[in-house]
Amino acid sequence: MSFWTYLLHCADRTYYTGHTDDLDRRLYQHQEGILGGYTSTRRPVELVWAEAFATREEAKAAELKIKNWSRAKKEALIARDWDRLQRASIPPAERRARLIGVPEQSRGAMPSEVEAATVRVLASLERTPRLRSGNRGEDGSVSAPPPVIVLVHPQLGENIGKAARAMLNFGLTELRLVAPRDGWPNPDAGPAASGADVVLAEATVYDSLAAAVADCTTVYATTVRKRGVTKPVLTPEAAAKQVHASAGRSAYVFGPERSGLETDDVALAHSIVTVPINPEFGSLNLAQAVILLAYEWSKGVALASPPDVPLDPPAPQGELEQLVEHLSRDLDAAGYFFPPERTDATLRTLRTALTKTGWSHNDIRMMHGIITALGRTKKPS
Repeated sequence: MSFWTYLLHCADRTYYTGHTDDLDRRLYQHQEGILGGYTSTRRPVELVWAEAFATREEAKAAELKIKNWSRAKKEALIARDWDRLQRASIPPAERRARLIGVPEQSRGAMPSEVEAATVRVLASLERTPRLRSGNRGEDGSVSAPPPVIVLVHPQLGENIGKAARAMLNFGLTELRLVAPRDGWPNPDAGPAASGADVVLAEATVYDSLAAAVADCTTVYATTVRKRGVTKPVLTPEAAAKQVHASAGRSAYVFGPERSGLETDDVALAHSIVTVPINPEFGSLNLAQAVILLAYEWSKGVALASPPDVPLDPPAPQGELEQLVEHLSRDLDAAGYFFPPERTDATLRTLRTALTKTGWSHNDIRMMHGIITALGRTKKPS
């Protein structure tokens, strides 16, 4: 899971800063006014900048940092103009002092603490969690670098964008393209990536698969068929375990949308990865194939997980008995117990049903309120 820090441009020309773990959903909530608050009265809003982080703490820290920035700094960030952002970070008094009699060669020689802090922030913002030099596993140990994703002759820009989105969902950021059919960059990729811009921005293009994987020690070809090439065949889970155990860079290679990898491409690989799939319908689209392998790889790293939220403890039996008594009184007043001789048996069944649920204190309070409200319902005259 990735956590996003984002900037919105509002209808009144102000900026709003926030963070979220679901950028698409949060943007929709802002646009529809569902969240209330600042943006609900300043619609329409436009997403102008977003950056992914590995943890919620990092995203929150970036949000708090950027929220207090001046308009000039925010607009420099949106433009990704690091020099302008650094200049805008200099306090006005210091900026004036530099312009009054300070030799040009001296200005950059002793950067202020503010400038140094800004440089550190910029470095962190430019370092969207790529983890390319090794990743920290669940046990705290440093494992092999994340695998690169190689798309051979991809045909549609939107499929490249969807693959980039699938990658970033599970912490992969290095995308390599081999002779994309419609060239690169492709304007259709950005909207389909849904915010995974860092993956697209740093995607590299190669003329051949051999060049794309030249720095990789292990290459995995993803294909349904062996295509006459004898190679070890692995599941995505088995391949992920090998990647984590490897000392070098690994590559997952995917073929064109229609035909898949050619025999020569598969021959270049060390192993074949095949997804166990319905033999009657073995068709996966490109993004689906990428997300399956990325997900299996992500199991071995410390990506953020949803926090465990403990359930409310069950209420004491006395509170439950009070609920039964309340319900019994109102049911009796409504003439529910009929015939009268079945009252005890019906109450026993009611109590048995209620004790199965593990009602919490708040659950019981809510039920008391519901029963009371129903008892106040006016009878038709």
